[in-house]
Amino acid sequence: MANVVVIGTQWGDEGKGKIVDLLTERAACVVRFQGGNNAGHTLVVGGKKFIFHLIPSGILHSGKMCMIGNGVVLDPDVLLQEMDRLNSMGIPVTPKNLMISHHTHVIMPYHRALDLARENRKGNTKIGTTGRGIGPCYEDKVCRTGIRIHDLFDARTLAEKLERSLEEKNFMLQNFFGEKPLDPVAIKEEYLAYGERLAPFAGDVSRYIEKVGAEGNNILFEGAQGTHLDIDHGTYPFVTSSNTVAGNACCGAGIGPSRIDKVLGIVKAYTTRVGGGPFPTELLDETGERIQTVGGEFGATTGRPRRCGWLDMVVLRTSIRLNGLAGLAITKLDVLTGIPTLKIAVAYQCGKDQMTAVPPELKALEACEPIYQEFPGWEEDLRGIRRFDDLPENTRRYLQAVEAMAGVPLSIVSVGPGRDETILLRHPYEH
Repeated sequence: MANVVVIGTQWGDEGKGKIVDLLTERAACVVRFQGGNNAGHTLVVGGKKFIFHLIPSGILHSGKMCMIGNGVVLDPDVLLQEMDRLNSMGIPVTPKNLMISHHTHVIMPYHRALDLARENRKGNTKIGTTGRGIGPCYEDKVCRTGIRIHDLFDARTLAEKLERSLEEKNFMLQNFFGEKPLDPVAIKEEYLAYGERLAPFAGDVSRYIEKVGAEGNNILFEGAQGTHLDIDHGTYPFVTSSNTVAGNACCGAGIGPSRIDKVLGIVKAYTTRVGGGPFPTELLDETGERIQTVGGEFGATTGRPRRCGWLDMVVLRTSIRLNGLAGLAITKLDVLTGIPTLKIAVAYQCGKDQMTAVPPELKALEACEPIYQEFPGWEEDLRGIRRFDDLPENTRRYLQAVEAMAGVPLSIVSVGPGRDETILLRHPYEH
């Protein structure tokens, strides 16, 4: 038995969904422990493309329990649409393979309204939020005024909480943002209907995890976004509203720290980020455009183009420290095929100082210039390769350099979007 956490090491979009899908074969259940539908995982299985926002990608495997933990903020409309879409594609989603923690907080219409109104008011200083209401929902959670999934099963409780919340929210929407107020009666009826459909899926995720572990089964914990979007440790304020680091798997799912056996970090063979914020290795040239086009670097949730740049070891090493990584999974390696010279940032030059860790101050990071090490590229197609030794020599050198600089062994190398387009070096559930 082993419990493994899968975490993003950059600014999200590293390809965690594919790796979770791959590892689910050895796990009895998969637990999503933070974030909301501002995240998206894209998988290609059997030639079909699947996009997930809330349901763990392990749902594609029969006989597995997928779980949404208390650390997630849940938009019930988005979840139900996702469930309906999967059911229409022949992938059943029932209480036998999906459980939602009773303690999961619910995204309400006023959260989305406030999110959009705030972002619009900021003008050129926008954070780049998805406008999905994630931040305002976490705010209410911390302020102890949030609505949790079990509140949708009780009309009286829901009406009372809505009345209290909308007194404040409507005042802000009308008097500060100049927006229209929201109707509590309409919201109550809409969300009671959601509650009726979702009630069979609600359960005690923490106790279920304990039971599955006691029976000697493997458990997989799925993170959303990436380490450098963490509310505490990321490039604040250009971050998400939850803790994206591996330690939050404990809080967001309801388990003790001693129950985590291994953390696997997912790193793209280059770097991307969506929205605003510093990005030292960003490429504003033809190479950046090429990576964006070949890699299909457009957000699964918003469709926004992702900013692209070279692999950044400063960012990766910081993630290794923050998450305690035991292994690395390199994704989208095939996207780099055909680029004559590849670069990896090995340090930053910040004025007179050279830095090997991400500076905590935003202005300091914005002033940093990457120090690069160059590597020869390769022209060979990687997508049909299944053994490390069969990779082109220059590809192996690139990967070996990443492994050496990281000080963490490579576990998985992804050479294409398909489930089978993968080189497995060290399985997290075997070593």
